[in-house]
Amino acid sequence: MLVGVMTAQLHMRGIASLKAKRSIVKGLIGRLKSRFNISVSEVDDQDIKTSAVIGIAIVCNESRFIDQQFDSIINFMRNDGRFYLGQIAREIFS
Repeated sequence: MLVGVMTAQLHMRGIASLKAKRSIVKGLIGRLKSRFNISVSEVDDQDIKTSAVIGIAIVCNESRFIDQQFDSIINFMRNDGRFYLGQIAREIFS
């Protein structure tokens, strides 16, 4: 069994309130869960209006599949026009 873990920092411009930020982050989390069947949550910067860090976990038996999923997730997030991606960290544990 392999576990893939990725964190991605999101930067948002023009956000006036935490409510607006949470709307964007929750929408993204819901779409990621339904599209990729992964575990995902906001893990840091909850009280910062223009930034969020999401954590993603995948359990699988092939590291190649985990890498492909992470690549697809990154591309999916990059195509969302409401934020831009900052630092991304990926790791696979066995």
